[in-house]
Amino acid sequence: MQSDTLTTNTPAGQLWTGRIMSGLVVAFLIFDGGIKLAPLGIVTETMQQLGYSGSPELARGLGVMTLVIALLYALPRTSVLGAILLTGLLGGAMATHLRVGSPVFSHLFFGLYLGLLAWGGLYLRDPRLRRLIPFRLGA
Repeated sequence: MQSDTLTTNTPAGQLWTGRIMSGLVVAFLIFDGGIKLAPLGIVTETMQQLGYSGSPELARGLGVMTLVIALLYALPRTSVLGAILLTGLLGGAMATHLRVGSPVFSHLFFGLYLGLLAWGGLYLRDPRLRRLIPFRLGA
């Protein structure tokens, strides 16, 4: 019944735009978490380049954490919690890229881009969040 209340307060175009934006975030998180669960050499190599041990256990832990965050973000009841946890995960990724001197717009800011997409999608599809953070355009 709660989803009926949420959809009646949100115009259909806005709701679907938010769902698509959020869906892209979830798809990326599932991909990112999934490749960390498989013993791929590229994952170990990338983690070593970023200054982490190449241990498969560390990669699997990050993969599980990413998939849990994706699930929390995808479920309407826990989507705000998922977005908050995702923000922390992305902040850690950005700090890592800053520490190793990665390119700014393609690597360092990727976390910012994904975070904006995640929060923007949630904002468009959740009237409770729009009431909590009202943006007023114009005078």
